[in-house]
Amino acid sequence: MKSLNLKISALGLIAFMSVSTYSFAQQGSIVVNQDKKIATLLEAKKEMNKNEVDSDRYKIQIYSGNRSTAEASQKEFNSNFSDWKATIEYETPNFKIWAGNYRTRLEADRALKKIKNKFPAAFIFKPKK
Repeated sequence: MKSLNLKISALGLIAFMSVSTYSFAQQGSIVVNQDKKIATLLEAKKEMNKNEVDSDRYKIQIYSGNRSTAEASQKEFNSNFSDWKATIEYETPNFKIWAGNYRTRLEADRALKKIKNKFPAAFIFKPKK
């Protein structure tokens, strides 16, 4: 008799759990209404951010000199400071390593403080447009 009551209780519990799972399920949809000009503004912002030359920002010069040493300096910089992107720029007759793209002088100063430990000749500047 006890095993029959146990089986009925277990069956009742399983039935209750399966019914309760389906009874609380919900479905819905979300509709976002926004002005079409927002998408246009976002695309314009993306284009502005891609073009670093047009922005009024600060950079840090790591090295200026011959090509082979510039490439070695860039590799060393990238291995030590993965947070900032270093690029090689050519201004006759030197190859230069520039790092970062800082909006404020304060951001650039903070980065320069860290960079100066490995590259003591580094300095902050604003590229000419």
